[in-house]
Amino acid sequence: MRKTVVENHNRYLEREALYKSFGYDVEKERVSIIEQARPLRGKILEAGTGKGHFALALAKQGHKFTTFDISEKEQKFARLNLEYFGLSHLADFRIENGEHLSFKDKSFDVIFSVNTIHHLLNPYKFIDQLTRALSSEGKIILSDFNKKGFKIMEKIHATEGKKHEVGKTTLPDINKYLKSRGFNIKKHRTNFQEISVAYYKAMKK
Repeated sequence: MRKTVVENHNRYLEREALYKSFGYDVEKERVSIIEQARPLRGKILEAGTGKGHFALALAKQGHKFTTFDISEKEQKFARLNLEYFGLSHLADFRIENGEHLSFKDKSFDVIFSVNTIHHLLNPYKFIDQLTRALSSEGKIILSDFNKKGFKIMEKIHATEGKKHEVGKTTLPDINKYLKSRGFNIKKHRTNFQEISVAYYKAMKK
């Protein structure tokens, strides 16, 4: 088992090194997203685990959270990576379809979704599920690549003989939708990411 954990972590490091070769520091970017989301109180959900870059950033800061993804393969990768650092006990890994979440209404106080929006076929259904699962005084933190970030992702995928598929719905589109649902939006920016912190207008800042 330890051999599997180490081999998985080595693959993670290779991926991280590939990002850095294009000037993208994954760990630094993820920490920046957490900083913009503070304070973090109550139950935390990560929507879209992927390979676990953001899950690892949360765990390294000692946060307990639930994280879901539709891909069992990606979840396994992320779980093994947290196990390498002895942090897997902080995360409750779930296999979920983002358009039909099993969580009860108002289950979470903080919901993160990082670099997920551009992958989705039905992003508004996904957002509807996140808002349903959000407590009345909670907040949703959405982050996706800016133009510079998307260009780097195109280059990274090209080195692997792949194409980075990007949907038509953008983070600004989602911001407009959330505003129509009664949310305030605070916007932030890093070198490669656009970040939106959405909270109900009645919530104290």
